[in-house]
Amino acid sequence: MFLIPRPVVADVPDFRSQPRAFLQALLDVAVQQAQPMHTLAAHLPPPPDPAVGRTLVLGAGKAAAAMAQALEAHWPASAPLSGLVVTRYGHVPPRPAGLPQRVQVLQAAHPVPDAASQQAAQRMLALAQGLGPHDLVVFLASGGGSALLSLPVDGLSLADKQRIHQALLHSGAAIDEMNCVRKHLSAIKGGRLAAACAPAQVVTLAISDVPGDDLSVIASGPTVPDPTTCAQALDILARYRIDLPAPVAQALAQGTLETPKPGTAQWARHTEHLIATPWQSLHAAAEVARAVGLPAHVLSDSIEGEAREVAKVHAALARAVAQGKGPFTAPCLLLSGGETTVTIAPGTPPGQGGRAVEFSLALAHALQGQAGVWALAADTDGIDGTGPHAGACVTPDTLAHASQAGYSATASLAANNAAPFFDACGDLLTTGPTFTNVNDFRAVLVL
Repeated sequence: MFLIPRPVVADVPDFRSQPRAFLQALLDVAVQQAQPMHTLAAHLPPPPDPAVGRTLVLGAGKAAAAMAQALEAHWPASAPLSGLVVTRYGHVPPRPAGLPQRVQVLQAAHPVPDAASQQAAQRMLALAQGLGPHDLVVFLASGGGSALLSLPVDGLSLADKQRIHQALLHSGAAIDEMNCVRKHLSAIKGGRLAAACAPAQVVTLAISDVPGDDLSVIASGPTVPDPTTCAQALDILARYRIDLPAPVAQALAQGTLETPKPGTAQWARHTEHLIATPWQSLHAAAEVARAVGLPAHVLSDSIEGEAREVAKVHAALARAVAQGKGPFTAPCLLLSGGETTVTIAPGTPPGQGGRAVEFSLALAHALQGQAGVWALAADTDGIDGTGPHAGACVTPDTLAHASQAGYSATASLAANNAAPFFDACGDLLTTGPTFTNVNDFRAVLVL
């Protein structure tokens, strides 16, 4: 059995004397809770009879390589196993000693797809051809799969798909809106890979990175039915003023790009399991805090909206608690997750950052150095936006340190340029890839 050790409560730094280290330890707890080596085995189906069937593993997402390793570690050595998964560049974990590789791992670009993303999708569809009713397909889904598994519909080039992905990322659209569009412009997502696997049995194992844990949204649901419609995709594109090539727009309008829908007979031999969720990770962190005598409150695992606006609400709550006027009593810990957005105005050069550091910067600005409040915000995959950082820490001295380094919170927010701000004051958080992804992790400590 190949396991990553879980954090031990005795190893957690004291929250009063080492608040920053304490918050970073809680992030580690949340990440370890979502490691597939801990969570995947309980959801594995039995292997098919090797005399009549085979097992094919497919997958896409930032955790796909780690999920494949976990499956290989827990799959019977005597049962045949093969397959292909695709993950983000640099997100392949070290292979445990003695664990043979039976599933091939490809790497591609995120958050905007590249040629490798398209090649991975083509190879997966090819592997799905010719499966029989006694065969088993295990699909490993995690956040990031929408970009990593990208095969445009006819009439849409890879360059078109890249432009649309980039526009959606800058638009402020929610993840379910983005993935509604992606599914209807894809030849593999939105249940289409599952259709290609027929008549085989298909089991989807997913790590959730989306508010509400909707399996049809995670990685844009290649192997689950899609309840959204072409009309909704067109409405979203129009709302955010994103253009399509005329033939593709016409195909959407006519409904010819519709995805496989729930409630049909084709899904009779398909099952899905969530093997890790944001809620589980937040509560694991809360339990560690409570074990060391700190009251912990999980506000929500599905907060959405502009990162800077979400930060204002968190700051107002933390200041009220610190001043003895809030719904909770200090000392306490406030935890939240979900997926916020960052809207970049058209024509504005994007700064260096991501939603976690933008949240942190807006939080620091709203707190205005409030005594006794410390915070950490990070993306649990270890990469916030496109930079090497995971997030940032906020201390009562953050604004003062940044000012001494020549940085203004107001100016940095206006330019969506939070990463240099936190780097200058020594509060940028870098973890490297974590090989899982349960989305935003936010912790606010009020002493």
